[in-house]
Amino acid sequence: MDFSFSFYLHGAIVLALAVRVLLQPRLEPSARLAWVLVISLVPVLGVLAYVLFGEIRVGRAEMRARRGARDEVSRLYDASAPPPPVLPEAAVPVALSAQAVGGLQVVGGNRIALLAEDDSAFDPIIRAIDGAQDHVHLLFYIWLADASGGRVAAAAIRAAQRGVTVRVIVDEVGSRPFMRSPWWDRMVEAGVECRAALPVGIPLLRALEQRLDLRNHRKIVLIDGAVAFTGSRNCADLAFRHKPEFAPWIDIMVETQGPVVRQMQTAFIVDWVDAGGEYLPELLAPEDGIRHGDVSAQMIPTGPDRNAGSMSETFSTLIHAARRRIVICTPYYVPDEPLDSAIKSAARRGVEVHLILPGKNDSLIVAATSQGFWRSLLNAGVQMHLFHEGLLHSKIVTADGGMAIIGSANLDRRSFELNYELNMLIVDPITVAALDLRQLSYIERSRRVTLDEVRAWPWWQRMRNNILALASPLL
Repeated sequence: MDFSFSFYLHGAIVLALAVRVLLQPRLEPSARLAWVLVISLVPVLGVLAYVLFGEIRVGRAEMRARRGARDEVSRLYDASAPPPPVLPEAAVPVALSAQAVGGLQVVGGNRIALLAEDDSAFDPIIRAIDGAQDHVHLLFYIWLADASGGRVAAAAIRAAQRGVTVRVIVDEVGSRPFMRSPWWDRMVEAGVECRAALPVGIPLLRALEQRLDLRNHRKIVLIDGAVAFTGSRNCADLAFRHKPEFAPWIDIMVETQGPVVRQMQTAFIVDWVDAGGEYLPELLAPEDGIRHGDVSAQMIPTGPDRNAGSMSETFSTLIHAARRRIVICTPYYVPDEPLDSAIKSAARRGVEVHLILPGKNDSLIVAATSQGFWRSLLNAGVQMHLFHEGLLHSKIVTADGGMAIIGSANLDRRSFELNYELNMLIVDPITVAALDLRQLSYIERSRRVTLDEVRAWPWWQRMRNNILALASPLL
């Protein structure tokens, strides 16, 4: 009797959840099918997995805080936003897609400089913090208490001690070891305002309100509203002692000046309010009109609190706009169907497409899932390269030597749907040429993947990869 009751109760729960899956507005058809199968075919664990990870649930308090701050910041920004620049014809749909997704329009008059690949990349960041007069804003997904992380923390302390307002946001999960290190206490004692994004609290209670795996994956350094740094690099050494067996971790970071810095400020302010900080409208004063360069750029903030599409749409628009050459660098390739299709379609119509991935990935599941896409990519004519000198963590897409997107978002569903990400669209042949040269250096440190190699994989590897690829809507 007990067994019968449990059986029918489980069946009722499965049916109810299956109906809920079919009614979810934000799930793609492939994700609906995958979840219905998991719930139906994996007793108990399938139900538990869906309850914990099946829906993109953002806590009501967080949603209210973010939405209110974002609406007010957008109102202030839009009231004095500079007129958009004239773009090349191919870049117009990309910029419009980025605006639809992130809410900010493309702006001209920027200067963008690519930082070094090694740990000297932090030298200009330290100099900028040491030169700060009014405020310093720092946001990192991972901040480690290593040499580079300590240098940035020490600079933040020096700034606070001379009267500069220093605000720090770190992701509570990604930077938990740093928050428990002496550096965190030293910054607080020096007057640095330190906050943790997306606190987990009591996990079981938190899970009732919000998904536990929503994370703030952004990287922002912002000085006096005048100069900013962003990209894919966390606040850590190349040796990345968090996972040293994969080192060095190779990343991309840029220094920016111009109107796009104000856009980056809007993203930080919303994150600051969400982390419990005060609203900072005085930091959104209009630009002085000075041109710092000739680069057109556009920040694209995305996250699970937004319903206006995802980075996947803008990546796809960029790829569809390309006519000659596309170079894609990402550590994690688990795309949604439209993006994967856009890449293969570009190769089939004669565009030279290069995809650079790490030869050794820090996630075995993601690596195997990614391999499930390789054969169809190679069949379409995509040239694939596996980087073999560390873990390639840069996130770059360049097109036709004139357009690029860089930032924190990987080409995977986690970045598209779950993480708070910040990317930058760049329209400028000189800056994109520098990015292409950096990616060429990656290719020179990579080996080419061939179709014959993939065809020679043993049956069990193909089976594993294809099963995981089928489950990619859940990853």
